[in-house]
Amino acid sequence: MVRENLELVEQKIQAACQRAHRERSEVTLVAVSKTKPVSMIQEAYDSGIRVFGENKVQELCGKYDLLPDDIQWHMIGHLQRNKVKYLIGKTVLIHSIDSLRLAQAIQDEAAKKKTIVDILLEVNAAEEESKFGLAPSEVLPLAEQIAQFPNIRIKGLMTVAPFTEDPEDNRKYFRTLKQLAVDINDKNIDNVHVNILSMGMTNDYEVAVEEGATMIRVGTGIFGERDYHV
Repeated sequence: MVRENLELVEQKIQAACQRAHRERSEVTLVAVSKTKPVSMIQEAYDSGIRVFGENKVQELCGKYDLLPDDIQWHMIGHLQRNKVKYLIGKTVLIHSIDSLRLAQAIQDEAAKKKTIVDILLEVNAAEEESKFGLAPSEVLPLAEQIAQFPNIRIKGLMTVAPFTEDPEDNRKYFRTLKQLAVDINDKNIDNVHVNILSMGMTNDYEVAVEEGATMIRVGTGIFGERDYHV
C-alpha cells in the first residue's frame, strides 16, 4: 500500500510542479510517520524515501534507534522546552519554533553539544486560536532576535493551514508565507536565510507546491488514516 500511495503522491507533485513551471527537485517530500509502525516506515524507505517527519520527541527518538541511519528526521510537531535535549543531534530540521524561550532552550543545548541546529519559524498564517505558531506580524521581530544565537540557523518558515474541504481556500495562506519569506530576506539579517517554505499537507499540498512550497508534509496520503488509539 505504501509504495502505491507514494507513486500517486509523486505523480501529483510532478503535475503541480509542471503547472507552476517549477523543477521537481525544488520540492522535498517529508513523509509524516507519526503513530505509524517501523514496518511501514521501512516500506517507505525501501521505496526511496529518506526524509521523515515526527510530531512527538519520544516517538522520534524510539524510531531513530530502529531504522537506517541515513534517514533525515524532521521534528514537525509542537516542541516543549524540556524535550529539546533529546532531539539535538537526531534531527536535521526542527519546523516548529514559535517563541524566543524555545529558541533559547535550543541554543543552550546546541552550545553544550557544540553543534548548530537548523530551524524553521512556525507561522499561524490563518491566525487560528486553536493552533500554535506566530502571527505573521510577529515573525520578523522574532527572526531578528533568534539571529543573535550562534548555534541556531533560521532556514525558513512553516505553516499548518486550516483543514478545509476545498484546498483552494488555503492558497491565500501559502501566499502569505511566501511573501513573509520575501520580506525577511529583503532585510538581509545575518544568520537568517529563508530558503525553505514548509507548507502543504495531504489535503492541500498540490496548491502549496503551486504557491512555492519547497517542503510538503504528507502523512495520510502515504501511510493511510491514523489510529490514535494504538
